[in-house]
Amino acid sequence: MRDQMSPNDYLTNHILIAMPTLADPNFFQSATLICQHTEEGAMGIILNRPTDISLKEILNHLGVSTDESSPVTREVLDTTPVYIGGPVQRERGFVLHEPFGKWESSVVISEEIAITSSRDILEAIANGEGPKKRFIALGYAAWSPGQLEEELSNNFWLSGPMDSKLVFETSDDYRWEAAAESI
Repeated sequence: MRDQMSPNDYLTNHILIAMPTLADPNFFQSATLICQHTEEGAMGIILNRPTDISLKEILNHLGVSTDESSPVTREVLDTTPVYIGGPVQRERGFVLHEPFGKWESSVVISEEIAITSSRDILEAIANGEGPKKRFIALGYAAWSPGQLEEELSNNFWLSGPMDSKLVFETSDDYRWEAAAESI
């Protein structure tokens, strides 16, 4: 029988670093931010799986209008990468960002990071009014109750406290290594 975890043991706002032996292609050499971890399971966003999908494509698909004559909007559309956040619901989008602004569906992860899944944040980003620090992902990673704890005990993952620089300031190619070095 599994021991109960106390809320202090949960890994919300921690980084999971896949061990080199983790062969699952969804998580091989991944760095994953745990956005929520409770007795009911865990949810996270993989930080180092860029896609070929552009922000412009996502906005067009959602019918979000953009003013491409604006240099700010063009800059945002051209420079904001989109990532695979995990294997679950890849048609669903998430924005990791500084926890500033009032969005319809946001959860604060820490003093430095929030996650939003509502359309209003994408509309604000498209108009140059969204959060300056942002990370856009399609899909997420999920663990059922006790699954993450079991995977940790089987040495599939290393974990440590999250540093927002890993999300907003570290290059894609270096996130896994930087996450490992941080712990």
